[in-house]
Amino acid sequence: MKFPRIDIDLEKISHNVRSIKKLYGSKRIKIIGVTKLICGDPVLASVLVKNGIKTLADSRIANIKRMKQYGVKAEFMLLRSPAWSEINEVITNVDISLNTEIIILKKLSKVAVKNNVIHKVILMIEMGDLREGIMPFEIDAIVNKVIKLKGLFLIGIGTNLACFNGESPNAIKMNELSLIALYLERKFNISLPIISGGNSANYHWFICSKNVGRINNLRIGESFFLGIEPIMGNSIPDLYTNAFILVAEVIESKTKHNKKVYFETKKKTTKRIIVAIGEQDVLVSGIFPIQNVVIIGASSDHLVLDCNNCTLNIGDIVTFNLNYKALLRVFNSKYVIKKYN
Repeated sequence: MKFPRIDIDLEKISHNVRSIKKLYGSKRIKIIGVTKLICGDPVLASVLVKNGIKTLADSRIANIKRMKQYGVKAEFMLLRSPAWSEINEVITNVDISLNTEIIILKKLSKVAVKNNVIHKVILMIEMGDLREGIMPFEIDAIVNKVIKLKGLFLIGIGTNLACFNGESPNAIKMNELSLIALYLERKFNISLPIISGGNSANYHWFICSKNVGRINNLRIGESFFLGIEPIMGNSIPDLYTNAFILVAEVIESKTKHNKKVYFETKKKTTKRIIVAIGEQDVLVSGIFPIQNVVIIGASSDHLVLDCNNCTLNIGDIVTFNLNYKALLRVFNSKYVIKKYN
């Protein structure tokens, strides 16, 4: 087997998907599966679908096209506001898109009419994260225009929190989103079947809420794959947090002398190993050795470890757990082999 490698436990991911779906389903919240962390990997996308996820969302059209090309059968959502330059591809490859700009919506309408399709849209509302979103006081004016655009079907509203400005989902914000939904439905005599309250960061709000209001949808990726909630980074009960294990090979094992000893307590000699992986493969600050070694540092293609309390030789392997950002870089690296177990 070649290295570096990411070992992927499909059954653990399947378990996480079923558990998350059951958890949120207990309060009638449906889940959209987010595949951007795994770069639209068709094997993992298929795992989500096989375990009951009907809609997959990704921020890259290339990832959506890849999943469709490999025969993943799902409804597809563009998780990021469409770029002007990719509107034609959005209409021909995506069922639903998240939107904030009326100029984009008008162009989507024109292209949808030209292609004789109905494109579903969700309007994103700014609620404190200061990333994407229409200001709440502007939403009714936008809705008034969108419902008149041919080729588009407004299916809901949503918001995003805890991704940029550190603003966490809470009862006040979710209640506000619910009230906005009710206001729009009454004012325009429309039905909004999807009220999307956020992402994996909504876990604590959900657990603490007896009444989730009109929130009936969440966009989940991180909790599926890493088994955690991202606000505190804590594991979610009954979920696996080790579905992904990074494996790398030792290419040097030596005792080295440290000439720069500033304190008498600092070691003058140290057993160090070099592992054949680096920053171009993974975010080193986001990996955590499973063996009794300590990460000293890394360059683009070398990882240096302190190995004084273990025995690792040439050809041995070192394994690591990963956080979100580290796993994201792994899936973007063409050098890391994927092994599905």
